[in-house]
Amino acid sequence: EVQLVESGGGLVQPGGSLTLSCAASGFTFSTTSMRWVRQAPGKELEWVSTIYSSGRPTFYADSVKGRFTISRDNAKNTLYLQMSSLKTDDTAVYYCATAIGSINSSPRGQGTQVTVSS
Repeated sequence: EVQLVESGGGLVQPGGSLTLSCAASGFTFSTTSMRWVRQAPGKELEWVSTIYSSGRPTFYADSVKGRFTISRDNAKNTLYLQMSSLKTDDTAVYYCATAIGSINSSPRGQGTQVTVSS
């Protein structure tokens, strides 16, 4: 059974930084492409970033390009999202997910809340 557990969210001021982590188990993490998605209040699920199984290449939504960095440690079965220059529009619940199928159907964790506010 796929299990994904996100952590690292919190309250941060605009311009601040946070790093999210996702611990994966129940599948072969090292051969699975992964992604981060987010859902803001009242909005649909939004794709944020994808990373291939080897760590390259990586892809980003235009809204986060240059500010967010996705990475992974296959030895630790862990996915990361480094977020900097955070904006109020980045406020959302962030989920890690396998990059299989659509973002609405692929398995994801319970999410971690990121709130950007002064």
